[in-house]
Amino acid sequence: MLSTFFRMEGTVISDYMINEQIRDKEVRLIGEAGQQLGIMSAKDALKLAEEAGLDLVKIAPTANPPVCKIIDYGKFRYEQARKEKEAKKKQKIVEIKEIRLSPNIDTNDLNTKVGAARKFISKGDKVKVTLRFRGREMAHMNNSKHILDDFAESLSDVATVEKAPKVEGRSMTMFLTEKR
Repeated sequence: MLSTFFRMEGTVISDYMINEQIRDKEVRLIGEAGQQLGIMSAKDALKLAEEAGLDLVKIAPTANPPVCKIIDYGKFRYEQARKEKEAKKKQKIVEIKEIRLSPNIDTNDLNTKVGAARKFISKGDKVKVTLRFRGREMAHMNNSKHILDDFAESLSDVATVEKAPKVEGRSMTMFLTEKR
């Protein structure tokens, strides 16, 4: 959890309560080496932290009683920020790419669109295939479902259908994702 900070009359307030900000009567205390020191008053816990030359930080405010730890707050903040950055590095943001088709699309045009979809899927993106209807094409929506089925069939080696073709207003959409 990355801390957010606000300046308020010279003092720094963060997501974690530290030292005098902890106003609970009793807290469960964890020592600097990670050992359980038991349940005690917040004043006693703060005294122990000051004797060790460290900070008292409330790390689990929703627990009953709240859990506090004796640690160096600056080092703790740095570790938290580093963990956040590391986690962010490892996650991949999946984008949704859209490919639009029309009911009277020719086979060569369809193959070009399939190639583009194949490229998107190989990069790890999801593909939204939209079949758009205009004017009189609206009367023959059911006859055009085979276009989306053929599209999914031609990509069946690299992709699976996440959401089956569904009619939404003037278009029919289908979602494809990479095979696992």
